[in-house]
Amino acid sequence: MEEKSLGAILLETSSLTDEQLEQALAVQRERGIRLGEALVQLKLLRSEDILRALSIQLGFPYENKLEVESISSDLVQSIPISYAKQNEVLPLRRENGSIVVAIADPTNFYALDDLRMLLKHDVKPVIASSYEILNAINAVYNKSTGDEAAIDELNEEDEELVGEFNEPVDLLDADDEAPIIRLVNTLLFRAVKQKASDIHIEPFERDLKVRFRINGILYDIITPPKRAQNAIISRVKIMAQLNIAEKRIPQDGRIRIKIAGKDIDIRVSTIPTAHGESVVMRLLDASALLLDVDNLGFSTYNVDIFKRMIDYKNGIVLVTGPTGSGKTTTLYAALSRLNTNEVKILTAEDPVEYQIKGVNQMQVNPKIDLTFASCLRAFLRQDPDIIMVGEVRDRETAEIAIQASLTGHLVLSTLHTNDAASSITRLVDMGVEPFLVASSVIGILAQRLVRTVCRDCARSYDPDEDELQKIGLTLEDLQGRHLFRPVGCPECMETGYAGRLGIHEGIMITDAIRAELMKGSDATRIKQVALQEGMKTLRQDAAEKVVMGLTTVAEVLRVTQEESG
Repeated sequence: MEEKSLGAILLETSSLTDEQLEQALAVQRERGIRLGEALVQLKLLRSEDILRALSIQLGFPYENKLEVESISSDLVQSIPISYAKQNEVLPLRRENGSIVVAIADPTNFYALDDLRMLLKHDVKPVIASSYEILNAINAVYNKSTGDEAAIDELNEEDEELVGEFNEPVDLLDADDEAPIIRLVNTLLFRAVKQKASDIHIEPFERDLKVRFRINGILYDIITPPKRAQNAIISRVKIMAQLNIAEKRIPQDGRIRIKIAGKDIDIRVSTIPTAHGESVVMRLLDASALLLDVDNLGFSTYNVDIFKRMIDYKNGIVLVTGPTGSGKTTTLYAALSRLNTNEVKILTAEDPVEYQIKGVNQMQVNPKIDLTFASCLRAFLRQDPDIIMVGEVRDRETAEIAIQASLTGHLVLSTLHTNDAASSITRLVDMGVEPFLVASSVIGILAQRLVRTVCRDCARSYDPDEDELQKIGLTLEDLQGRHLFRPVGCPECMETGYAGRLGIHEGIMITDAIRAELMKGSDATRIKQVALQEGMKTLRQDAAEKVVMGLTTVAEVLRVTQEESG
């Protein structure tokens, strides 16, 4: 019987259509990658769908979950941890004279041959995801892999050894079994697993605190011994290629690693404080970046507004909001939509967070006078169609951006203001003439991120009128629906929330708004006109998402301000 192709199996066992398969095959040929990778990159299927299909094609069982407790520790002693991680393999158990081995890539026959030699037994492959295997490896190899165990080990070290950890030269020579290295590696792995955006290592007078920022909120994670502070911070600085001898000035660096099969880019920042250096690590997972405008949580009204803004051939589109509100992700999604062979796109960023294929990205460097303004000037000589500027911070940048938009370029950028209407007046406050703002700006999108309720533990309830009134709703608006209250479970770290969602406020610059701008009206008046023309405020957009059961009243009140005007 002829072996079925992976594509044919996926058509039978998954939601994949013939058109989607053709699209993936085209990407496979273009990029020289495997069909499964192409399907996952295009977000047409999940990794689990590919693994199940491979299981059918190759005749190997598929294990969705690896039970770490049942894995025999004596089996893994024959396999070096570095080899297990590199090849994503793990021996699980003995079965009928053979050893069952989990493998992420069942076509890696060289690794299977190596395992037969190392284990001195025949092996039976089972397919599991990279994430499951790497998670199990970290848990099984040496029971002290966990951060609490690593801290216990640090506490058990004698004073002489801890003294050695304070010497940078010895840290450079330390092997992978050193408790400090294992602790830092485990923190990084745990941060990725819990979808943290930042790791904070904060020194205080008598203790050292490690916190993760998850869904915009900081949580205490562990408290390593104070005497290991210098060693931990030095280890991070070595990984980021920073000067470990310099502790008096702030430093910035970058770490690039692979965790659980994901390429993680980590931006590292250190500053001197009264009790030692404070370290913040920003984790950027390129595979987790949503580069599709339709997947950013827009309402139907706002996604239509935003698409109309970025479909203009020239003019300025501004995305506004506080730090950490997802502005960069929205701009990247816009660039991804606009990125075709027919256009040239240039970006000036601080820093370049994600690489986008086909886009020319430049990182600003004020030390050599490579500012947003100087980048913009250079861009105008490069014949671009679309320009993205990380942020409009001053009059000079604003004026050059306007000049670029008036000479036939689409300019995308960000501002730090509270709402969309304030962005228009902010440009005027910077010193830009109102008539230039009126003639160049296409539209402004204000946004925030609200936490979404955890589906595993959220409980429905019927709210009272007072609670609904706080976000501008009435009982009639619910139309018989229930709201959800966060409870907390292990899946969401007992917070009741899992993931975040964008809320938006979009203003297209219409003739009426231009007239107000030319008259010198303030942000409040401009907002009133925009509301009369159909704009939905941040709170109104968030309230709709509360009614849909995606977030909570308390979360909306935390993130949005009282509406003015």
